[in-house]
Amino acid sequence: MQATVTDHRSDVAVLRLTGELDADTAPTLRAKLTELLERPVPRIVVDLTDLKFCDSIGLSAFIISKEVITARGGWMSFAGANPFLVRLMETVGLSRYFAIFPEVEDAIAAGQL
Repeated sequence: MQATVTDHRSDVAVLRLTGELDADTAPTLRAKLTELLERPVPRIVVDLTDLKFCDSIGLSAFIISKEVITARGGWMSFAGANPFLVRLMETVGLSRYFAIFPEVEDAIAAGQL
């Protein structure tokens, strides 16, 4: 899996994930999230458009980050998830804690409200 960060309007980071997120690649995700969580008010959109697979180890990195994000007054949302990932997030309850949007721009716009 590859993880790249792009800043939008200087206050929202888009974390784009490509490939497969599993036990072998989760450390890459955790490292990127750690960098983003150092921001005073983390606002993160995770772009899942090119993520083909995610297991529970990968999902746990998002769950762990949620506590820090909330404590700092920030937010994290997801965009571009394929039907498998949407179903997975709904099944494990992530959709109750993180908004899921069809497009990155939708997630950015919602976060600005």
